[in-house]
Amino acid sequence: MALVVLLRGVNVGGHRTFRPTALTKQLKHLGAVNIGAAGTFVIRQPVTRAQLRAELASRLPFNAEIMICQGREIVRLMSHNHFADQPMRPDIVRFVSVLSQRPRSAPSMPMSFPS
Repeated sequence: MALVVLLRGVNVGGHRTFRPTALTKQLKHLGAVNIGAAGTFVIRQPVTRAQLRAELASRLPFNAEIMICQGREIVRLMSHNHFADQPMRPDIVRFVSVLSQRPRSAPSMPMSFPS
C-alpha cells in the first residue's frame, strides 16, 4: 500500500515555503502525488521510509519535520466517525491533527480557539 507524507509547518504564513508541485515532479520515480499546498503527498511506488525520508530531506530547501505513515493507517483513521457524537454547528471546526511523537501529556479537550 502507498505511503503518506506529511510535512509539518511548511507553506504557512510565508515561512518555509516551497512548491509542492515541483517536489512531486522530482519524485516522479516514486509515483508521488501532491495533495494540496500544505506539504501532503502520497507515494505510490515501493520505497522504505528511510529512503523516502532521505530523498525528501535532500530535495527540500530547508529542514522539515517529515512524518511518513502507511496509507492503510489513514484509511483506518478515516473509517471511524470520530465526530459521530458531536454536534454540528457553523461555529465548530472539526479537524484531525497528526503528531510526530506521543505527547508528554494529553491536551485538555475540547480545544477552543482564542477569542
